[in-house]
Amino acid sequence: MDNEILNPNLNPNLNVSELKNEVFLRPDNFIEYIGQDKVVENIKLMVESAKIREAAMDHALLSGPPGLGKTSLAMLISKELGVNLHVVSGPALEKKGDLASLLTNLQAHDVLFIDEIHRINIAIEEILYSAMEDYKLDIVLGEGPAARTMQIDLNPFTLVGATTRAGMLSNPLRDRFVAHLHFDFYNEKDLGKIVTNNAKKMKLKLSDKARDLVSGCARGTPRVANRILRRVRDYALVEKVQSDVEESIVQKALKLMDIDRCGLDRMDRKILKVIFDYYSGGPVGIEALAATLSEDRSTLEDVFEPYLLKEGYLIRTPRGREISKKAIEHLGLSKNKKDESRTEFNV
Repeated sequence: MDNEILNPNLNPNLNVSELKNEVFLRPDNFIEYIGQDKVVENIKLMVESAKIREAAMDHALLSGPPGLGKTSLAMLISKELGVNLHVVSGPALEKKGDLASLLTNLQAHDVLFIDEIHRINIAIEEILYSAMEDYKLDIVLGEGPAARTMQIDLNPFTLVGATTRAGMLSNPLRDRFVAHLHFDFYNEKDLGKIVTNNAKKMKLKLSDKARDLVSGCARGTPRVANRILRRVRDYALVEKVQSDVEESIVQKALKLMDIDRCGLDRMDRKILKVIFDYYSGGPVGIEALAATLSEDRSTLEDVFEPYLLKEGYLIRTPRGREISKKAIEHLGLSKNKKDESRTEFNV
């Protein structure tokens, strides 16, 4: 039985090579899964219950910033249940037939994982209502007065939805999930454990200072830590490091990736500097900020803002975004340096 059915073309966030690396570094069981203790505790209970009942596990909605382990947990669910995992991204479901084809091909108790589930078109989303509640697929045949509905029975299955913006889900869809589980950013202690485990998988030996630097710059996100680790591995191979990888190698990797010691990358710093330079530190509306940066609004809100808000570099007010005193001090900005800093986006 193929436990992982992954189609990289249906996931716009990962390319093929990165997907392979992500799978290689994912935990193999619940014991290896570090952090998110409450989430894992709930999932383990649901998995054991499903095994005892010999039924499909209840549907679960996983929410939180990207890169925190939602897909990894979905993989573990299918592995622990001994069933197939089908992975698809919400934006890839462009027609009702796409989703209908997926649902009718599910075997008994299979797990269907929909990433970015909040981006499913509402017309397509409606197919899920009866599928999740009654394991039935409603298909409309014909048009106008002659139209009729045909029901197709589906095998009992588990839908695991992942979203970075739970508030964008429609109420009918959200209410059909039995479990609503939220992922938080990782603390440095748990990230350090993940870095240590994944370094071993890459056959890297990190010094304590090197490990701490990686975990401290990873934005509380395992996926970012893994990306830094891969660049550290590249440096270690090229420079033929025979002993433990020291902090200096990590520093070179971070410099190449344009990440500072606080985990801020070039785009983070650019966001803060634009608010400071062009909007006098704020407040500024998200649409105006997105237009100035030539960046998509959802990218700013989903990818960059959560960490900047969490770490206190950015303040979100009813009137818009403002940069904090902490951000001004970190970037070395001051009012008399405004004109100079306008040209320093490459910092």
